Amino acid sequence: MKGEWADSLFRALASGFSRSGPRGCLSILIYHRVLPVADALDGWNLTADEFDIQMRVLREHFTPLPLVEAVERLAGRSLPSGAACVTFDDGYADNATVALPILQRHGIPATFFVATGYLGGGAMWNDRVAEAVRGTQATEVDLGHWHLGKLSLSDSEHRKAAIVKILGALKYLPQDTREARVRELAELAGARPAHDLMMRAEHVRLLRSAGMEIGAHSVSHPILARVPAEVAQREIVESGRQLAELLREPVRLFAYPNGKPGEDYGPEHVKMVRNAGYAAAASTAWGVATAGTDRFQLPRFTPWDRNPLKFSLRLSLNCRNRNPRLVPTGEAGTA
Repeated sequence: MKGEWADSLFRALASGFSRSGPRGCLSILIYHRVLPVADALDGWNLTADEFDIQMRVLREHFTPLPLVEAVERLAGRSLPSGAACVTFDDGYADNATVALPILQRHGIPATFFVATGYLGGGAMWNDRVAEAVRGTQATEVDLGHWHLGKLSLSDSEHRKAAIVKILGALKYLPQDTREARVRELAELAGARPAHDLMMRAEHVRLLRSAGMEIGAHSVSHPILARVPAEVAQREIVESGRQLAELLREPVRLFAYPNGKPGEDYGPEHVKMVRNAGYAAAASTAWGVATAGTDRFQLPRFTPWDRNPLKFSLRLSLNCRNRNPRLVPTGEAGTA
């Protein structure tokens, strides 16, 4: 009886806030990793069980679509009710080994935005920070010269808090400075960096052969607004070229690294993406896409809720957020 009540509520939520056709809205979810089991130092990525529950809710009470199809249906004003897309950023190996079987079990398409510079053994700077903190035997690290003071590493909660603090301090530093500090932290920690977190070429091919979409996410994941224009241009174009060569087909989608409009990318980067030949691009502006949304700045949001009812409620209520803050481009780029 309880299950029937919950199912009825899910259906009411999904239908009550989501319209179809000309007034339809598209919710695009962002994931990064799906962990095989819970990680005491990772409080933001879902476990396989949690992801499985969310995909079940999505399949039973919403309308999952491939992103390219969804963008085309937005343009044609023929979006179904409860339209939603699943996307993954960065290119973690567990996308293929853990998330893919769950997506296949529920029959849900997804798009994987891959930062090509980390394929085959690379590690992103944020993961190197986390692994340094995880692997050190020290119970404290002194980062006073970074203006962070002494950070306790006495238990899992303190280590998780230290990771969050360090990431926040390094995120918007110039790339060279940030890399130097990550290396310094690894040396202080005396920990070996992980080399198996990111996809290999065969993972990308596996996802595509399973019917999933592959999109570009730059080469080295820079914040485009913080690098010279020629570097940003190269990052945007080269990542798509590398993936097209790997898959032997055009790559139609792009996601801006970090993705905050006006802070992480600007109008000039939207123009670069459009001129590079991509069909659409995703930001991390919170909200939904409608027929009037710039297809080169599709809004997305991260489903933080672990509870299935809260997940469904937030996904449904998100359709009210139809005017996300995007950068003005002065060009027609609507879906």
